[in-house]
Amino acid sequence: MWYLAKLLRGMSIDQALAQLEFSDKKGAQIIKEILLEAQDMEVRDNNVEFRSNLYIAESTSGRGQYLKCVQYHGRGCFGIMEKVFCYCFVKLVEGPPPPREAPKAAITHNKEYFQELRNQTIIHTL
Repeated sequence: MWYLAKLLRGMSIDQALAQLEFSDKKGAQIIKEILLEAQDMEVRDNNVEFRSNLYIAESTSGRGQYLKCVQYHGRGCFGIMEKVFCYCFVKLVEGPPPPREAPKAAITHNKEYFQELRNQTIIHTL
């Protein structure tokens, strides 16, 4: 679920639904239902004029509740079976999606990192 949530961040709602339509992952259909429900809620509750004028500002998923139960095997043996749940959080915002930021080059990233290290002050020293 996390991979799909990360994929959808910053996409328009129509583009995200198209991506989920052709995804083979099991969670894609679940997230698609969540997005359609969130889109209906935005139109109904927050008076959004156009359904397709929404983009996904935030999209996260995480661990939910874990239920443990006994699974019986043959000859008096047993094992512990876990029923795993997760949650998915989606925040839709009205308007066009912002442009994606280009990734920084390694040299630029290193220069900024070293400058931050040089600017640090170490307390209780000479």
